[in-house]
Amino acid sequence: MTDQHHAPLAPARHAHILAALERDGIVRVSQLTEELGVTPVTLRRDLQQLEEEGHLERVHGGAVPPSSAADVSPPPSAISGGAIAVLVPSLAYYWPGVVRGMEQEARRLGLRLVLRGASYELQDERPVLERLVATEDVRGLIVAPNPDAAHAQDVVQWLDQCGVPSVFVERDAVVLPGREPVENVTTDHALGAVLAARHLAGLGHRKMGLILSRDSPTGRKIVKGWAAACEELELGPSAHFESQFPDRNGAGFTTAVNAAIDTALETGVTGLVIHSDPEAMAFIDIALNRGISVPEDLSVVAYDDEVAQLFTPALTAVSPPRAAVGAAAVDLLTRRIADPSRAVHRVSLSPALNARESTAPPA
Repeated sequence: MTDQHHAPLAPARHAHILAALERDGIVRVSQLTEELGVTPVTLRRDLQQLEEEGHLERVHGGAVPPSSAADVSPPPSAISGGAIAVLVPSLAYYWPGVVRGMEQEARRLGLRLVLRGASYELQDERPVLERLVATEDVRGLIVAPNPDAAHAQDVVQWLDQCGVPSVFVERDAVVLPGREPVENVTTDHALGAVLAARHLAGLGHRKMGLILSRDSPTGRKIVKGWAAACEELELGPSAHFESQFPDRNGAGFTTAVNAAIDTALETGVTGLVIHSDPEAMAFIDIALNRGISVPEDLSVVAYDDEVAQLFTPALTAVSPPRAAVGAAAVDLLTRRIADPSRAVHRVSLSPALNARESTAPPA
């Protein structure tokens, strides 16, 4: 608890306000006065300064993120109340951050989430989706179906015809026979690969490698971005290599990592981009056991930034805007429910690169 007689200085207050805003999606003057032990007048002055700097937008009694300011009015009567059903392929990795963004935005709009986790092995999500649609007061669906499943296109067609509005999240798809794009919110993972390659090049690395953990929708976009980055940075065929690891829990993982390390050493590669965090961590552990130092001998950029900063050394990582993706999906869906005739929207959000200890100029 803050001591009333030793209130934090303005920079500390501002950091507290922005952290609370990121966590909760909204801050209230009444709550902050108690937490920080300062007067409402001081807080309003803080909020005004942060608004002028573009960090937030003030609303009655508090503030919201800039991107949310247009939507602070109560939801239209067409979408007030009810539930949004959500189907994602995992509740363990990556997706919890997306779901948290959905939950915050749904709560702000007076809606609730009905959440289901499928799996990447499920070949037909239609039975799960049918049960979700049958749930009382479900107004729409947010889905991340497996695009590589046997019934992937059947699922897309079913969603188009089920009579309930839907938005895809981190997925691209088209409706046959006209190949009309499906409304979706995605991270620009190709840009993420470009950011990683540019970061390594900016440090002076002229030979780089890309290693993917699996063939996935994200991985395929990363590959496209990587190819564009190699062209942009004028890396010839001998200045980059690409590899894919098997399951890190499988028997061949360590062998594959050692082979990738051998390739890097033989070809003079000094910088690597590895998708995703756990594979990057396992890779570094094996490299350290071989006497290879990170980042002195080999710089590593992880992709996903789920747990990258918890590792030693803290991993430089590409960070998709997971919570913002979830919030945008809810926003898109509620607008579709309120206006079924609006144009199809496809929203692409940019990831960021967080530079930490695992990258440095080449020795």
